[in-house]
Amino acid sequence: MALSGSGSASLNGDELATLSAASRSLSGLWELARHIDGHFLPYYLFMHLWMKVGTDELWLRLPSALAIGLAAWLLCDLGRRLHSTRAGITAALVLALLPSVSYYGAYARSYAFAAAAVVLSFWALHRAARGRGWVLYGVSVALVCCTHLFAVLVLPAQLLAAVTGRMPLARMIPAMALGGIPAVVLGLVGYGERHAVSWISQRGPEVLLKFPKMLAGAAEVGVPLFVMALVAAVLLRDRAWAGGLLGWLVLPPLLLLAVSHLVTPVYVDRYLFVAAPALALLAGIAAASVPRMAVVPCCVLVVGAGAAGIAQQVEVRDFNGRFEDFPGAVRRVDTRPGDAIVFGQSSVRAGFDYYASPGMPDDVLLLSREPDPRGFAYPERRDVGEALADRGRVWVVWRGTKQAGLKLPKVKAVQEAGFAVATSWHSAELPGLTVTLFARR
Repeated sequence: MALSGSGSASLNGDELATLSAASRSLSGLWELARHIDGHFLPYYLFMHLWMKVGTDELWLRLPSALAIGLAAWLLCDLGRRLHSTRAGITAALVLALLPSVSYYGAYARSYAFAAAAVVLSFWALHRAARGRGWVLYGVSVALVCCTHLFAVLVLPAQLLAAVTGRMPLARMIPAMALGGIPAVVLGLVGYGERHAVSWISQRGPEVLLKFPKMLAGAAEVGVPLFVMALVAAVLLRDRAWAGGLLGWLVLPPLLLLAVSHLVTPVYVDRYLFVAAPALALLAGIAAASVPRMAVVPCCVLVVGAGAAGIAQQVEVRDFNGRFEDFPGAVRRVDTRPGDAIVFGQSSVRAGFDYYASPGMPDDVLLLSREPDPRGFAYPERRDVGEALADRGRVWVVWRGTKQAGLKLPKVKAVQEAGFAVATSWHSAELPGLTVTLFARR
């Protein structure tokens, strides 16, 4: 499901950041991690090796698809262990059909890796609680900590299952503590780089009402599944694991919101994708718990989840499925001799570098093709007016709406240099980006 159509949507800014980071030398990657995205360093190191083979969209997104496939496999077996084979198969199929899985399972970031690591940790905990594999559990916790910093918000749910299920805490706590060392290191790094998330606005409790929609990728899918998940937590006979699975589902958003208010605003929907497997697993258990002919409600659940998410499944496979159409922006630039191009945000240049064909306008502000060692911007001239002194037309590209972009410093500088808007593409014509042609007054 994740692979189908995963190469049709253009890379967005976050995926281009992965490309930029992983393309650097190991020393350059370390320098970047010292200033920004340090908690992504393990993922960037993996992608650094992966990209030795290629950098096209499908290849960049393939690791996430493989990770989500692993998550579905482990979820199937965990459902079998906790309830029945039917519950496991249903949970895995529901997971595969979630629009959010089609999105993050074909996304060149670490969210699918985090989801797979979390499922592995719950699977390993269930296995270890029966006397086998505490080392594997500790390793799985370390993987959770290395894939995404906020994936660790599922660990309190595992402690809840352990305490209520009377698991051997004398063996579990050391395994979790050793596995959690990367979280401490990356957490300190992330705290020191919190300026990088200064764009995140503070959210109130009302954001929790959107959680089911975000988790599934569509309200029509998420809300019914969330209700079924709550029912499953009541029906599951193993009360310890019922609490653990429910905690896996509901604790991450509650804890992330608490961190946002106690430390710094960090509540972003995609950070909570690690709870999506819990939604699918509990829904599968609920369907399989219906007495007699349980295969019927299981089939109804799978078919219903698939049908309800069709519109969103089509959307994420659209050319603008990642909400930034860089190829469309490149096509809008009709270059004439002497034209120049300016990027409202320097990092937008990465999308043009990836998709542009020969014959693009002169990038008059660019000083070096190597990005800033401490970030994703590029070294640029500041004297915009001087750089455009002998130009009659300039193309300006920025991320966001036309109205917001006209307030950007470089866009203002273009206007102050004697240019006026000749034509512009934005909004419905070019979602996520704005391309504007300025001409001499």
